[in-house]
Amino acid sequence: MLLVLCIFGRRLVHAESDPHLTLDYYQKTCPSVLGLVRKEMECAVLSDPRNAALILRLHFHDCFVQGCDGSVLLDDTVTLKGEKGAPENKDALKGFRIIDKIKSRIESECPGIVSCADILTVAARDAVLLVGGPYWDVPLGRKDSKNAGYELVETNIPTADESLASIITKFLSQGLSITDMVALSGAHTIGMARCVNFRARVYGNLPFTLNQASDTYLNNIKTMCPAVDDGHSNNNESSMDYVTPNLFDNSYYNLLLNKEGLLNSDQALYSSYLPAGTSKIVERYAGDLKAFFDQFAESMVKMGNITNQESYSDGEVRKNCRFVNT
Repeated sequence: MLLVLCIFGRRLVHAESDPHLTLDYYQKTCPSVLGLVRKEMECAVLSDPRNAALILRLHFHDCFVQGCDGSVLLDDTVTLKGEKGAPENKDALKGFRIIDKIKSRIESECPGIVSCADILTVAARDAVLLVGGPYWDVPLGRKDSKNAGYELVETNIPTADESLASIITKFLSQGLSITDMVALSGAHTIGMARCVNFRARVYGNLPFTLNQASDTYLNNIKTMCPAVDDGHSNNNESSMDYVTPNLFDNSYYNLLLNKEGLLNSDQALYSSYLPAGTSKIVERYAGDLKAFFDQFAESMVKMGNITNQESYSDGEVRKNCRFVNT
């Protein structure tokens, strides 16, 4: 197995990589690829800092369904049912046009060389970096899948009201540890959530709702998320980290200590009711930004290396990230 060195400042993170992936994969065929992705992501984040969270979420949803193969980017066709329309993804995933723009730019310089899966993986790294998060080197060489995993979305993607035990199981099934899960959950420091995903928490409508936040916090949330949908409130959004919503830092974990996790699945990471060992990790990251950044970088490499073996034998480099080549 190839050892990848992920640089963060002067620190080197050693993370195992799939043997198909290398740091210099495009060195001869498209040496400008990293610069092109960075430039487009700089424009996207400058125009709206929230775009960083959108791209990071896309990458997560891609990797958790049949590996990091660009399948989440595929549109529906007569013969293909894409992942975008799955209940867990519909209305939750955005940022596709950003990837389209990056792909178009790269195709103009290196046609048929760089996969959409690699573009999304690099864009997610740059998204984090551009809003103050850590840097890590991205192993490259993924191929794009020719199919999507609509049914796997429900099976594999964690949901806001899911139990911690179930979420842990989903991470373990991807080869990710409990520590990886807590660190990757820190991505919510720049994310937004829809009312439909936190209504049950703020109104105490779950068997194990961890509804222990202050009345002031809950009342603020309830003003934009009524107890019953009025026809449009389901899509009202709130920052998961209201303190520094556009900065990638460890504020998210401090909010959990204050019992102000917006999603039930977030607050479950810090609960005396659930002896999964996650509370100690939350406390560590809340008090040590470097420890969080170190582990987040390592866990992102690990997640980015979740592979779709079928794509290596039968994959392709899509000309358009939304459609399989014809």
